Amino acid sequence: MSMFKKVLASVGIGSAKVDTRLEEAQVVAGGTLRGVVSIRGGQVEQQIDKIYIYVKTQYEKEENDRKVTHETEIARILITEGFLLQAGETREIPFEMTVPERAPVSYRNTPVWLMTGLDIKMALDPSDHDYLEVLPSDNMQVVFDALDELGFRLREVSNDYAPRLGAGLPFVQEFEYVPTREFRGALDELEVMFFPRGDNLELYLQIDRRARGLGGFLSEAIGTDESFIRVTFTGNDLRRGVHAVASQLHQLISRYS
Repeated sequence: MSMFKKVLASVGIGSAKVDTRLEEAQVVAGGTLRGVVSIRGGQVEQQIDKIYIYVKTQYEKEENDRKVTHETEIARILITEGFLLQAGETREIPFEMTVPERAPVSYRNTPVWLMTGLDIKMALDPSDHDYLEVLPSDNMQVVFDALDELGFRLREVSNDYAPRLGAGLPFVQEFEYVPTREFRGALDELEVMFFPRGDNLELYLQIDRRARGLGGFLSEAIGTDESFIRVTFTGNDLRRGVHAVASQLHQLISRYS
């Protein structure tokens, strides 16, 4: 019977279980997650080699003329090295980990989740999934509020494959806005990407101008109706508040629209 239980445990039946409990399911990008990993032994003792936690998300990549969704890891932490877990034993291990500044914020349909796994030799690795709500940093929120003040409406948020821009990640999160007031007749859309630089915040803006007349239609046809701009807001710029940042963005967008 003992050998039969070990065989069952090796295929995940009656084996160890893992559950992660977070103090808060919300975290600011660049902030700290705290919680406890609870491991409960199964019907037989098992050697746990490692316990690890991943922060994961997904992105889209164009492949063979269609968009394919891929999962990716954006952070990892080793909770503990190996130990022998007795049958029926429960262990609780507290942890804390920093969520990267570049973690995508949980706007629209952008999933971010925590995966906790036990590394067990000769067995299925039990794991636990917990969804997170990643909130924008204070610096990002200033820019979001400034765009709102300028009359831009957020239309879509996506994680797009862009390893050159990802700074170690295979994707970049893109925020697509449409103008509703002043720039409505001048722009089709405004795409914004955020690159935290410590106290500063770099933006990558793609300004898509609305076609005007024959020249405009020709520009649109050959793809020259878009401007790509990098701009950095210092910590002092951002601390001046929403109105000041909105004014700077207004000048910049007006120059290229």
